[in-house]
This record gives sequence, structure tokens and C-alpha cells, in this order.
Amino acid sequence: MTALTIRLPNSLHESIKLLARKDGISVNQFIASAAAEKLASFQTLDYLRREAALGKREDFERFLSLVPDVAAQAGDEFLPNADK
Repeated sequence: MTALTIRLPNSLHESIKLLARKDGISVNQFIASAAAEKLASFQTLDYLRREAALGKREDFERFLSLVPDVAAQAGDEFLPNADK
């Protein structure tokens, strides 16, 4: 384990303490978990970018051509203005 000293605004520290207490974990555990989640999000983004760079348009179009042209099932319809 490595010890790390960080400076946090008091309000952030208080919020972390409250959330950690609510979850029944220590502030150290909370911060370690938060750092791990942030690291995982960056690693996932890097992975997706690497995979996307390997993709070929013709492979994508060939895959899409295998999808049958049928109407959507009830409840799965596209509603163009549903988000407005």
C-alpha cells in the first residue's frame, strides 16, 4: 500500500465523510474506490478507441445487411420526437 496526502476543499471532504459513513466504509476506502472507478472509465475509453480504430466500414455494412427488414415489436418502435 502507498500512503498519499491530498488536499480537498472542506465541503468535499465533509460530503465524502457522509457518503462513506452511509455506505459503512472508511474515507480511505471511499476515495480508493472512486479512484478505481475513474481509472476504469479512462481505460474503457482507451480500449474502445483502440477497437474502433480497427473497425472497417465494409465489415459493419456486411453485418447490418444480415439484419432482417421487419417491423419493430410492440413497444420497440422508434418515436422521432420522444425526447422533446
